[in-house]
Amino acid sequence: MSGYKLDKKNSLTIKLSKQINKLGYNYKIINGSVPGETSFGGLNRIKWTLSEKNISHVVLCLGANDMLRGIKPKETSKNLEQIIKIINKKNIKIILAGIIAPTSYGKKYKDNFDTIFSNLANKFNLPFIPFLLKDVALNPELNLSDGIHPNEKGVDIISNTITSKLIPNLN
Repeated sequence: MSGYKLDKKNSLTIKLSKQINKLGYNYKIINGSVPGETSFGGLNRIKWTLSEKNISHVVLCLGANDMLRGIKPKETSKNLEQIIKIINKKNIKIILAGIIAPTSYGKKYKDNFDTIFSNLANKFNLPFIPFLLKDVALNPELNLSDGIHPNEKGVDIISNTITSKLIPNLN
C-alpha cells in the first residue's frame, strides 16, 4: 500500500517497521508499491523491486486496483501467479494478502475475484491474509473522505493484521 494522501510518518511502511521493531525484530521494511498499481504493473516491476539486496520476505498486496477497474479475475490471477513464481525462484518467503470485491460488481465477478487469493495461497502453500482491509473497508472513521483509502487509524489496523501474519513467518 502506497500510503495514498498520508504523511510519510503515517504510511504502512513506517508503522509496520516500528511495530515489528518494537517486538524485537530487526528488519527493514521496503515499500514496493505504486499508487494505482494493478497486478500487471506489479508483474512488470517485480524483478526490479526484488533487485534490493537481502530481501527475505514479501507481503504481496496486489489486486485491489484490478478489482476497482473491473479487470477480469483470470488476468489478475495469472499476473499474481507469475509474480509468486518469480519471488519463489529467489527463495523469498511470501505472505499473500487478499482483497474481496463488493457485490456491486455482480455475483459472478465477485465469486471469481474473491477466490483468486485463497486459490493461490493453497496452490503455493503461502501464509494468507484473507482480507487485508478487514475491519477497515467501508468504515468512514478508518478511511479518507474518498471511502476507499485508509486513514491513519485504518493503517494502524492493517499494520496489526500484517504483523500478526508476518511475525510467525519471520523465522
